[in-house]
Order: sequence, then structure tokens, then C-alpha cells
Amino acid sequence: MDFIPAKTIISGYSGDNKWFGNNYNMNIYKGCSHGCIYCDSRSECYHVENFDNVRAKENALTLIHRDLKSKRKTGVIGTGAMSDPYNPIEKEYELTRGALKLINSFGFGISIATKSNLVTRDIDILNKIRQHSPTLIKLTITTCDDVLCKKIEPNVAVSSQRFSALKQLAENKIFAGILLMPVLPFIEDNAENISGIIRLASENGAKFIYPAFGVTLRQNQRDWYYRKLDEIFPHLKEKYARQYGNSYECHSPSSNELWQLMKSECERLGMLYKMDDIIRAYKKGYCNDQLRLF
Repeated sequence: MDFIPAKTIISGYSGDNKWFGNNYNMNIYKGCSHGCIYCDSRSECYHVENFDNVRAKENALTLIHRDLKSKRKTGVIGTGAMSDPYNPIEKEYELTRGALKLINSFGFGISIATKSNLVTRDIDILNKIRQHSPTLIKLTITTCDDVLCKKIEPNVAVSSQRFSALKQLAENKIFAGILLMPVLPFIEDNAENISGIIRLASENGAKFIYPAFGVTLRQNQRDWYYRKLDEIFPHLKEKYARQYGNSYECHSPSSNELWQLMKSECERLGMLYKMDDIIRAYKKGYCNDQLRLF
């Protein structure tokens, strides 16, 4: 594996972050090998060269130790926004696992977004963290069909494996749920798929589903996505071009109907689907002095 230089890994404090209540951000790796046809992180604005080549930040655990020690406030550290913390390299190098041990030692919380069932390896540390701080796992699942999953996310644990991981997390009382995004127009945005995901989420102990019925497309990411559509779904690119032109936000034409389906089914099954409710629930029971001065 290649290593890249870095001066710091954990960001500065954010007091009112509305994205799952994260107070800090952490990216140990750069690039991604999942090969998902829709990935926004591929966009030029993020300046990630050789995107498909996963690299780790040099001396990552030393930097994380230093960063945590220097923070005046504890809080929830989010990871997985730009690069999956459980990419295949993590199985050997265990940098995410090492970071979780440090996060536990310094009394911080954790919010992880991943498409990998490797997250279950670290249930032991996650259970230690949740004893003192908010702990949240978000598994991205956009289809309940493993065959379709392999087409649009070729190098990732298939959806059924992620549902199994969700069940393991839930059985260990770790607050976990599903990021249902992106939902690809004309591919995944149908009632059968969304109902199937909701049902399987409930059966496997999900506390929440947070959806976005559509996909974002910009810059070179759009070109990449359209090339993949030509390979996998011939003639669908033309339908996108007619429907969305050069729009960045490509909402599903069925988004209103799917939202109503999501709302009614989640309420019936007792799963959360609104951001404020999810944040409130996973942080419930942790004292206000969780964000304390050292």
C-alpha cells in the first residue's frame, strides 16, 4: 500500500453539524476501491487523484493520537464521508481499528459510514466506546437485490452481507441503521426495492433508515456514471440526459411517492427516518458534559 503525507487527520471542532450530529471528521484513507458507479467523491472538486487506488495517511495513528490529545472538547468523530474506513486494505493494516482504540481511550464518540461488513470485526471496541459516548453505525444499502448490487457496487460486500452485519451490530446493542442513498433513478427507485429494504432493515434490527431518492452528478463524475450506464444499462444514459440535462441534483421522478412509502412503513415498524430524530436517539442518555473541557 502507498502512504501519503499528512499534517493532521481529525478536523477542527464543529458545534452544530446537522449531519448525524458529528463534531469532528476523520479520514484515514484516501481514494476508494469499491468501484461504485455513482460515487460523488470521484468529482474533481475533491482533488482526489488516482481515485481507485486506496492510500493511507502516513503515521496515521501517531497523528490521531496527537490530534485527540490536543482537542479541548470531546464529541462525536465522523468517518466514512470521503473514503470507506473499512476498505479491503483495512483488514491487513487495521488503522481504523487502531483509531477506534484511541477514540475510546480519549473518551470520544464515533459515527461510522461504511459499505463493508468488516465493521463487525470491531464490535468489541464499539461496545467499549458506547459505554461512555454516542456510537452510531450507518451501513449504506441502496438495493435489496444482490445481483443488482454487484452491477452498481462491484467490489463491495453485497447487500445481504451488509444486512447480516446490521443484525450483528443490533444484537450487540450498537445503534445502527441504513443510509439509503443514492437511490438511482430508473434503476432502484421503485416501490418493490424500497419496500424490500425497509422490511429487511426492520427484520435485522435497524434503528433508522435515512433516504435520498435520487443521485448527484457533476463534472467528471457524470462522465464516469454515464460510461458505466452504457456498459450495464444500454440506452439509459439518454433517458438521464433528457430528464436532467446538466443538473447537479437528479431527483427521482417517484421521490414523492417513495417518501410517503418510507414515512408510513417506518412509522408502522418503529424505525426512525428524520435526521433530528436519529441524532436525538443515538445521543440519548449521554450527559451534556459529553462535550467537556479537558
